[in-house]
Amino acid sequence: MRSICIEPRIAVFAFVLAWSSAVCAAELNDYPTSARAEYVFGCMKANGESRQSIAQCSCSIDVVASLVPYERYVTAETALSLAQVRGNLSAQFRTSEQATSVINDVRRAQAEAEVRCF
Repeated sequence: MRSICIEPRIAVFAFVLAWSSAVCAAELNDYPTSARAEYVFGCMKANGESRQSIAQCSCSIDVVASLVPYERYVTAETALSLAQVRGNLSAQFRTSEQATSVINDVRRAQAEAEVRCF
């Protein structure tokens, strides 16, 4: 009977590859489940509440999460929410270059998700 021997270089390479894949997966999945669910529910309201829309909206949040870090996504959500408030304070969120930049990043990610998922 022949025994299978793995060279140490290959074993180390396999370990590093598995570890880096786990790190990348964790980075891509930094959106909490509640944020993903909220996105999917809102998306389904806008696109029909069907089995197909569940799949499409789930795909959409996965694409957004792969393109925009969660912290930036939260910042965009906050800026959009505060911009809807009437008065002088909300004008800062409607006209701020930083708010506009982060909102545009999320909108571009959503446009890419629309192309990939719908």
